Amino acid sequence: MKANIHPAYFPEAQVICVCGNRFTTGSTREVIHVELCSKCHPFYTGEQKFVDTASRIQKFQQKQEAAKKYVDKKTKKLEEKKKRDETPKSLREMLLSLK
Repeated sequence: MKANIHPAYFPEAQVICVCGNRFTTGSTREVIHVELCSKCHPFYTGEQKFVDTASRIQKFQQKQEAAKKYVDKKTKKLEEKKKRDETPKSLREMLLSLK
């Protein structure tokens, strides 16, 4: 193994969570700051909460609103088309539509 190419290893590295929980582990960093740990993660606590650090929920909701406007516009067009198609057809048109 080559000497002086590997990072320093700290067997007693401190991991500090936003909730205040601290524990030790082995790492190449002496202090590690995390946003979630086993004490506050929704999977382990059983609580239902949104963990949104990059505002992904707001972005998703904005996309939904934009899509809803598009769908509303499309349904209006389909309703108008149905209204136009509801006019009485001649015998020739009915026979042609059977083919």
